[in-house]
Amino acid sequence: MALKVAVQMDPLESINIEGDTTFLMMLSAQARGHSLWVYTPDRLSLQDGRVTARGRPVRVQDVKGDHAAFGDWELRDLSEMDVVLLRQDPPFDMTYITTTHILDAIHPKTLVVNNPTEVRNAPEKLFVTTFPGVQPPTLISSDIEAINAFRAEHGDMVLKPLHGHGGSGVARLLADDPNLDALLELHAAIGREPVILQKFVPDVTKGDKRILLVDGEPVGAINRVPGAGQIRSNLRVGGRAEAVELTARDRELCDIIGPQLKARGLLFVGIDVIGDYLTEINVTSPTGARSLQKFTGIDATDLMWAKVEAIRAEA
Repeated sequence: MALKVAVQMDPLESINIEGDTTFLMMLSAQARGHSLWVYTPDRLSLQDGRVTARGRPVRVQDVKGDHAAFGDWELRDLSEMDVVLLRQDPPFDMTYITTTHILDAIHPKTLVVNNPTEVRNAPEKLFVTTFPGVQPPTLISSDIEAINAFRAEHGDMVLKPLHGHGGSGVARLLADDPNLDALLELHAAIGREPVILQKFVPDVTKGDKRILLVDGEPVGAINRVPGAGQIRSNLRVGGRAEAVELTARDRELCDIIGPQLKARGLLFVGIDVIGDYLTEINVTSPTGARSLQKFTGIDATDLMWAKVEAIRAEA
């Protein structure tokens, strides 16, 4: 089955192909005989119920510095595509949310991966709170009294922007750290969203495990180890990837959330696990597939395409 695949992403020309999961998705799609067409979110339009984008056909190859050969610019009606990959990077802001509303107009006739309605309804640090018992103690709030009460109860904690990504703005605060008020002022100056506070999990020094799931089933994991003296293990801020096996607790967590992922049409998901705790469910533009392939030989994106093909065959 040859599919017409549109990819909504950040500029393809500027990505680092060595670590980019979207690029691996494109390589895998092309290897399976699917045609690729790419556009950026600012080229997406909705007029009188018709969803269009201005983009280009492309062929990709795994050659650094020469990874994409583009055709001519053209305007396409996205309802004529078989699949749209929703893959631009966060921030999960109103621009991102607006694209999900626009793509709602073509899904599921054109299969959008991940389901745009459910991407919008599952902010990564909020969605995980719907599964009791999987997180460390967690508070989401702007209320300084609630924040101080949480700190008094749990002491050593981690503060994060609610809709942050890639480890940006994550800070550890010891029980007697005097910088809490200043950090909250900085977050308030950036935006009006609440912050998220979590009790510090010492196991973070051993790494932050990224598990990839396809249609609710775990397909493999990598461990992201923070640099010396750091708590952030994201690869973009200096973390180091290494091979890791799924533990019994990892599989238990996947069993808890997997049925919901499948029911919501969240086909390609990355979850973050520290010790025995699930900290995030990444549905916007999950990464880690390149490292997983490097360490295990498992191509999670190829497994995703097999599922996509099965869905399209039944349509």
